[in-house]
Amino acid sequence: MPLIDIHVLEGVFTDEEKAQMIAETAKGFGKVAGKTMEEMTSVRVHEVKSGHWGGSQSVWTTKRALEAKAKG
Repeated sequence: MPLIDIHVLEGVFTDEEKAQMIAETAKGFGKVAGKTMEEMTSVRVHEVKSGHWGGSQSVWTTKRALEAKAKG
């Protein structure tokens, strides 16, 4: 039923972190929508190539994302 997409830059998160994102996102949705909906929720993590994402001020890179992640 519900499908949640998460987009991240490639090389920023480990497979274990992506698995945690998937599980915790589905659980969070379930807290609002209910246990049955949680069990029917699918989550996808899409990795976007470094330099292929950005905003009006700059193009975002894996290096920039890793620096931000390190800051916490």
